[in-house]
Amino acid sequence: MPLVIYSLLRVALVAAALGVLYLVGLRGWLLPVVAVLVALAVSYLTLGKPRDAATQWMAGRAERRAAARAAAPKIDADAAHEDAEVDEKLRAD
Repeated sequence: MPLVIYSLLRVALVAAALGVLYLVGLRGWLLPVVAVLVALAVSYLTLGKPRDAATQWMAGRAERRAAARAAAPKIDADAAHEDAEVDEKLRAD
């Protein structure tokens, strides 16, 4: 959930920058470019706590996924038996 909050805050900053820059008189293709750059700088300066929370949430999620992958059986017993039989036949030939 922290990732969603952080993303929404970033989108809101871009929208606010677009609105302010439009009212100031910036138009054309330069408007979205400057708005994104301004929002980037403002979010870097003001959204430290939500960014850290989102980072911790993503790291925890990655750890849980890695643990789940490690706990899952790597290979099915039937597949291992079939592989052993194929290997024996290849060695015999």
